[in-house]
Amino acid sequence: METGARRRPQLLPLLLLLCGGCPRAGGCNETGLLERLPLCGKAFADMMGKVDVWKWCNLSEFIVGCIVPEAVPFALAVLCRHYLERHRYYESFTNCTEMEANIVGCYWPNPLAQGFITGIHRQFFSNCTMDKVHLEDPPDEVLIPLIIIPVVLTVAMAGLVVWRSKRTDTLL
Repeated sequence: METGARRRPQLLPLLLLLCGGCPRAGGCNETGLLERLPLCGKAFADMMGKVDVWKWCNLSEFIVGCIVPEAVPFALAVLCRHYLERHRYYESFTNCTEMEANIVGCYWPNPLAQGFITGIHRQFFSNCTMDKVHLEDPPDEVLIPLIIIPVVLTVAMAGLVVWRSKRTDTLL
């Protein structure tokens, strides 16, 4: 039994040596995270450099995916996969930030990663404005029947219930 006890202390330094890149047990290495996240930002900036600046606000340029049913011709499937490789920039960026956070022992998302991602959004998407949809009432030809029909049906059903409740002789 003493030999087993002697081997365990010898294994501990070996495990610690092999696990040099493991996350610290103490928690998140914030300094390491702040050093690694810019690598993701640089890769994203390089990918976004391939997209025309005027297309940066068009989310389908770098976020969308395509679904390839089995019945489509092979050439179409290849084109779709090529499209995906070139247009999943934001997904690659998000995956990169998550991976880097995990490497340094941080959970994801966390305030540091969120702040970095917000900075990237400011850098690339600050000129993207949301076009607010101006909602209008439907025309009167549509609106009036949509209001009157339920009101008339409600009154008619209430009247029918009252009328049937007064006629107790035919119920039995």
